[in-house]
Amino acid sequence: MSKYIIGIDLGGTNIKSAVFNTTFKKIHERSDATEADEGPIHVLNRMANITQEMMAAEGIHPDEVNCMGIGVPGLLDPQTGLSIFSPNFPGWENIHVVNHMNKHVDFPVFIDNDVRVNLYGEWLFGAGVSCRNLVLLTLGTGLGSGIVNDGKVIYGATSSAGEMGHMNMYREGRACRCGSSGCLGRYVSAIGMVRTLTEKLEAGQSSMITEWVEGDLSRITAHMISNAYDLGDALAVEVMHETGEILGFGLSNVINMLNPEMIIVGGGMSAAGDRLLNSVRNTVRNHSLKLSSGACTIVQAKLGGQAGMIGAAAYANHRLLSNTGM
Repeated sequence: MSKYIIGIDLGGTNIKSAVFNTTFKKIHERSDATEADEGPIHVLNRMANITQEMMAAEGIHPDEVNCMGIGVPGLLDPQTGLSIFSPNFPGWENIHVVNHMNKHVDFPVFIDNDVRVNLYGEWLFGAGVSCRNLVLLTLGTGLGSGIVNDGKVIYGATSSAGEMGHMNMYREGRACRCGSSGCLGRYVSAIGMVRTLTEKLEAGQSSMITEWVEGDLSRITAHMISNAYDLGDALAVEVMHETGEILGFGLSNVINMLNPEMIIVGGGMSAAGDRLLNSVRNTVRNHSLKLSSGACTIVQAKLGGQAGMIGAAAYANHRLLSNTGM
């Protein structure tokens, strides 16, 4: 009898789901709208229905599924399966994801933070294969991160280790939803970079992007900044370099503290590639300990949107086999 593992990457916009065999060859994949505005129970029911539909499409009986892993944004308790808070999901507080899913499926279900399941994916199947010490950054609307230290994923006392997006970079900086200000993520995320450009435009600097958005600065996107950079727009180049420099200072702290052999940059912002990363690397080279930075490479993620699904499956398989939690 064949055996399968299911991996789901729950996002604010889409639910990405896949079925894998036990060697992690992908058997089935789909993407569905999350419909988060309909509430937590609706989202949980969608995941249950998607799971059952994938199994039916491949003729898979519940007895053939070893386990399922789900990457969930926000704070959670992976041991109990409780999602404590997810900022992009209305009404999503203290939602027991595992208990709900167990009403619909007859195999073990495990949850972890969405960034950590991406970490498992890139570490085991992507850019970080064979590394024992690495950090994954996900740069998108915010900044998330996960850590592998001496071959083990780090969780911390409350399973919230790796919140590098809330590393304080300025004493009096941009306000953050965490309640502090000057957090790294407020400057180097897509939203942060767009805000940097917008502030410079409002201060009187000029860019071709203003014409692209017909003067409506609220329409500016990070992708536009990358495009303008490629066209030699001076302000776009300045903003990209400034963003990379701030991220580089943050990663200098990470390198000095954790001594990783690799930092993987994923998420939507990673599409900027060397436009962003060259400034990051230069700053790290000049501001972190030479021994540590010399042993660390900074690279783009390899798996893109696939990392969360295969990472969730691998994480679930690890939990199932270890039978001891983390």
